Amino acid sequence: MPGGAYDCDVLVIGGGIVGLSAAYAITRAAPGTRVTVLEKEDGPARHQTGRNSGVIHSGIYYRPGSLKARYAVRGAAEMVKFCAEYGVPHAVTGKLIVATERAELPRLHALVQRGRENGIPVRELGPAQIAGFEPEVRGLAAIHVGTTGVCDYAGVARELARASGSEIRYGARVVRVDRRPERGVAVRTAAGDVVRGRVLVNCAGLHCDEVARLTGDEPGMRIVPFRGEYYELARPELVRGLVYPVPDPAFPFLGVHLTRGIDGSVHIGPNAVPALAREGYGWTVLRPRELAGTLAWPGAWAIARRHWRYGAGELRRSVSKGAFLEAVRRLLPGVEAGDLVPAPAGVRAQAVLRDGTLVDDFLIREGARAVHVLNAPSPAATASLPIGREIGRRALAMLRAPE
Repeated sequence: MPGGAYDCDVLVIGGGIVGLSAAYAITRAAPGTRVTVLEKEDGPARHQTGRNSGVIHSGIYYRPGSLKARYAVRGAAEMVKFCAEYGVPHAVTGKLIVATERAELPRLHALVQRGRENGIPVRELGPAQIAGFEPEVRGLAAIHVGTTGVCDYAGVARELARASGSEIRYGARVVRVDRRPERGVAVRTAAGDVVRGRVLVNCAGLHCDEVARLTGDEPGMRIVPFRGEYYELARPELVRGLVYPVPDPAFPFLGVHLTRGIDGSVHIGPNAVPALAREGYGWTVLRPRELAGTLAWPGAWAIARRHWRYGAGELRRSVSKGAFLEAVRRLLPGVEAGDLVPAPAGVRAQAVLRDGTLVDDFLIREGARAVHVLNAPSPAATASLPIGREIGRRALAMLRAPE
């Protein structure tokens, strides 16, 4: 692939918010760099980016010093600024994290300390003060996090695509990667097109481990998909803003929470259950090859052995609306079964190591002429601008390296 045989300098696989942020960051940092984004769907943000609750996370939950903590705190402020600059609907609403049982109080106090370590303003509340923010919510104690907000992440992705000046090819599913470290990469799509670039950036989300292996790099993890199931609240006036339970620090999931979105609707969830396909948005979506790949990974069985009690509770809430309602009523006692209207689900791309460890932080690894984003679930949308800059820094360093 000498000289003009390259179609682009950087070839990005994945048109979600992280891939598009990487393209945006590269063209901002090095104007004139040719970037091509390949996205298998017919538009951007069709999976994790467009199927989450739209929350701009504050960064309070994440281990101080971790990429999640640093990028979420920085990214939240940058996301608000980006939305304002590009006219994307958004609002900084604040949120409550509410303890409903005495056993949760130590974890709530630990979150206060963690928030302060991460530089996040946190206010502690008693039961009467909770009612001042959310009259229908009940709890023993809570914390108010003022920097949390909501936005339209699909709208952000569209603006990133436009502002990056990149060539975006939709309907371009990658089926083969030919990498030659001394020359570059050539990617073949399902339609038979071949795209050649000097550096590959893998932001394939639910398929990132597969793309890494196509490239010739062993990622050392596998994506285990977890479906997040939501309901919409038929009486949105019951909730003013965002209300979360105290999370269990042993799991990467935040529990069933209440989110008033930018359109005024209130979503409740997600419930987290294993998906039977990487894009398994319902129990009826089963892809045997993908499920077999998950079951063949020792880490998936290790998760099941280690966390079966937690998983059983999630499965129960998945198959029983009554069980889900019971979980919601811990925070919102006045909600009725008829208030819960099924809403579209999402799937979380969770990286799992061979020993069953759930990768807790963002994970970015490099191979020859390749940058792989191997774990970027929530709060990756919030943190997408800093993540994109880090990906861009690595890709540009590879471009500048002597060949």
